[in-house]
Amino acid sequence: MAYSELIKSFAKIREYVSQFYVYGFKSRGEYTAKSARSYDNERRRIESWLGEYMQFRNSAGGKNTFLALDSRAVSHNPLYSAFKAKSFTENDINLHFYILDILAEGEEKTVSELLDSISEDYLSAFESAEVIDESTLRKKLREYEKLGLIKSRKQGRTLIYSRSGDSVELASWREAVAFFSEEDPLGVVGSFILDKYDSQSSDFTFKHHYILHALESEILEALFEAMRSHMATQLSIYIPRQDNVRVHKLLPLKIYCSTQSGRRYVLGYHYEFRRMVFFRLDNIKKVKSIDVDPDYEKHFENAEKFKHNVWGVSTSSRREFDHIEMTVFVDDNEEYIINRLERERRYGRLDAVDSHRYRFVADVYDAMEMLPWLRTFTGRIEKLECSNQAVVDTFYGDFAEMVKMYGGDDCAV
Repeated sequence: MAYSELIKSFAKIREYVSQFYVYGFKSRGEYTAKSARSYDNERRRIESWLGEYMQFRNSAGGKNTFLALDSRAVSHNPLYSAFKAKSFTENDINLHFYILDILAEGEEKTVSELLDSISEDYLSAFESAEVIDESTLRKKLREYEKLGLIKSRKQGRTLIYSRSGDSVELASWREAVAFFSEEDPLGVVGSFILDKYDSQSSDFTFKHHYILHALESEILEALFEAMRSHMATQLSIYIPRQDNVRVHKLLPLKIYCSTQSGRRYVLGYHYEFRRMVFFRLDNIKKVKSIDVDPDYEKHFENAEKFKHNVWGVSTSSRREFDHIEMTVFVDDNEEYIINRLERERRYGRLDAVDSHRYRFVADVYDAMEMLPWLRTFTGRIEKLECSNQAVVDTFYGDFAEMVKMYGGDDCAV
């Protein structure tokens, strides 16, 4: 089959772009265990719209392909281009222009009138042209009505179609759309709107620009649809360590985004485990809505309670929490430490012991997740206690290792 830059299966593109961008160390041989032609086609598709960001490195294992971007120089997410390379049939593209042209300038037509106009005004210009049947036209009209491109009204038993009006003064929204396209969870919508402007320049740059979110747009939209409809879903989850896919039945309730890594997670009720669990969006291959859960509100209330004892995304089947207490010393004129504790404590509690000491108290599902944050107060911690002794042992064990590596007779540590 001849190579085409248009995409039929976005799942394949998502997998290859993730491999190129996140890892970037696999050689061609590691990708082509099943099909060398498939790898070459997908690589060329990606290169057709991400060519300026693709680089190559030769190693002992072969030639490695990877993506390299400087967020300071990229104002618009280039991965949105993948959604603009979707494949289409000849009928799709022909009907698109036929319908919108016939319904231009306030015209209204029935299905039969549209069919007559297509046949007489367009197809008659060709010696051999495929005739458009009524069922195909009706499907396309329903699709475009759902997308908001056209609208219909009833006259008796007949539907009359016309183009939807556009009352938005697009020029004044350019800056808002530019910001939306990079910061909103479904910013790909903003990217399509930006294509309508003559200039693609942007007034925004981002310190933390998580462009891989673009690849999860379809997954996230499907989860939002299920949440809005209170529907249970069947998730196909990729397990990297086992290199296989498992299916889980989940009622999606909330979406979380890490401010440290930028990774996004769905929190939901797992029907088999009978408890709340998190799944990473970039590991979800497919979302299939199943049926409405009549107990959705009850599960949502439980999720609201659940979040008060979650530090990150680690959960446990145990009923008891890890209780942790940390006492820190705050010197004079160091109110910024107190402000930091208040700002970053999430769902814990901060108590003043005296004028220079503050105690942070929390009950969480997994206190091990707190270690990176606890270490940022090294040198100020006077006392650390946890019902999970492994947390305390790990903290002081890491500190002892640091002293061995960097310490000396006169070391400040």
